[in-house]
Amino acid sequence: MYLNTIQNVMKTIGICGAGAMGSSIATACLQADFSVFLYDSSDRARIQGQSFIRGAFTRLVEKKKLSQTAAEAALKRLRNCAALKELADCDIVIEAIIEDKSAKAELFEKLSAILRPDALIASNTSSFSINELAQSVVNPARFLGLHFFNPAHIMQLIEMIPSRRTTQAFIEVATEFVGVLEKLTFLAQDTPGFVVNRVARNFYLEAMRLAEEKAASISQIDALMRSAGFKLGPFELMDVIGLDVNYAVTLSVWEQFFHEPRFAPAQMQREYINAGLLGKKSGMGFYDYSQEKE
Repeated sequence: MYLNTIQNVMKTIGICGAGAMGSSIATACLQADFSVFLYDSSDRARIQGQSFIRGAFTRLVEKKKLSQTAAEAALKRLRNCAALKELADCDIVIEAIIEDKSAKAELFEKLSAILRPDALIASNTSSFSINELAQSVVNPARFLGLHFFNPAHIMQLIEMIPSRRTTQAFIEVATEFVGVLEKLTFLAQDTPGFVVNRVARNFYLEAMRLAEEKAASISQIDALMRSAGFKLGPFELMDVIGLDVNYAVTLSVWEQFFHEPRFAPAQMQREYINAGLLGKKSGMGFYDYSQEKE
């Protein structure tokens, strides 16, 4: 019943969190002709999110990947929401808020109270257990993980992580949704960090250990990794993601693996965070971006 209902009316996507990831997911959904309700409790975040989305569509027009008419039509399908109840009639709601387990659980409880019983609820968590988060959802059969990668409107991969309670009907709905986005779906198990972020821990952590040991400088390590075929070096990529976000994922994976040493966070990353050097979003991280913000 749920499958047929959602397939027939799957037109409106709700997104909780207007930060970099939420705004990027919203852009991908607008490109796929969905209507998007973008919620954030912060006025500033909503304004910045709208600016990000407009900028993304401007670049698509400039690169001739989209007509001006199509871009304007897409932006008209965007609705910024200051109250969670505005998402009540959405067919799918994707959580993309801060990587904080308590905050996510609280949000899922609130969403369960306002959404239709046939609405799919998905979490964009990078590392938390989907089985554990599902306990905060009324009717957990409709809940799963949809882990997008930043920037979501450009990156093709989405990790789909069902919980043990997710029904096949809702897995099929989520698969159909990702297909409309023209993304590649990988069905992952609910293991800490899933697949990509678990593998990526070594990419980041070994790079920081090399820098801490002064085996090579930050810029040298990045240059070497680019020369090996990576588009960005590990420090460049952490600056794009946000050092605080990257650290939170590392901490989560480390804790879920019972403090296994190979996943232990690097001291230098915490030092940068404590200094407020969070990467591009703060104007400075491992590199200086202050000129770009002017």
